[in-house]
Amino acid sequence: MRILGIDPGLNITGYGMLDVDGRQPKLVEAGVVRGKSRGSLHEKIQEIYAGVADVIESLRPDVMALEKLYSHYDRPTTAILMGHARGVICLAATQADVEICDYAATQVKKTLTGNGRAPKSQMQQAIQRELGLSTTPEPADVADALAIAFCHFCVSCHGVPN
Repeated sequence: MRILGIDPGLNITGYGMLDVDGRQPKLVEAGVVRGKSRGSLHEKIQEIYAGVADVIESLRPDVMALEKLYSHYDRPTTAILMGHARGVICLAATQADVEICDYAATQVKKTLTGNGRAPKSQMQQAIQRELGLSTTPEPADVADALAIAFCHFCVSCHGVPN
């Protein structure tokens, strides 16, 4: 099974592909899709869509693990903007016939660290350890994407509850 983890963002969308053959996932590729436009929202979401569609086409995942949209009452505009990014990411996966599984950020953090409020640095160290990487994944968006993919691995292969 190939799991593509995505950490959606308007400026930087992190991605990480894990290949699961047996009991331990292996890193295939990780990186970012960057919005180059400093301009309009529709240009940024077009760049996100095109970048994620290219990643899906080249890596051929079986499933996409995607962070759920989080909304905080102090920042409703952020949630709306992130919904645009997440929407085109879902569209790219659906058009490529890739199953989508959603995970809350707190669930991803708890799965990797045992703490649903773990800071980014702790998440980077946890994913480095779990995947046996020589360095922590950078930027944090890549570590988050790998953590989302790892969470799906734990849920689907080891029966960790949602």
